[in-house]
Amino acid sequence: MKPAEEYILKQEEPFKSILLQLQSIVEAVLPESELLYKWRIPFYYNNDLPVCYLNQSKNYVDLAFWHGDKLTEYTEHFVTENRKSVTSLRYKLVEDINDEVIQYVLEEQLRININPFKLTRVGKAKN
Repeated sequence: MKPAEEYILKQEEPFKSILLQLQSIVEAVLPESELLYKWRIPFYYNNDLPVCYLNQSKNYVDLAFWHGDKLTEYTEHFVTENRKSVTSLRYKLVEDINDEVIQYVLEEQLRININPFKLTRVGKAKN
């Protein structure tokens, strides 16, 4: 079993069920995506582009993603507290999961298509 899958399966309920539901939605919306284990949490990549990650923390599960500032729909569902560049959808119950919101976020992440981990270096012009 892959480490990302182990992470999901070792969580206590209701978090395991939430993570499994999120996993199935992400994989349905992005069938070409790859589930990897990075920084001790599950990350979804699509064509080498990090799209989102799953994280169980305290009493909730986050489906976290970048470029939240570029998204215009469903912003009332977004959590950004104490973060500079990451936005998330936060769930405490499986019943709180809205497939339509997740589909929108995932499709927009691919449309934006900017790798949040790549640094762009701008050199000073030589005179």
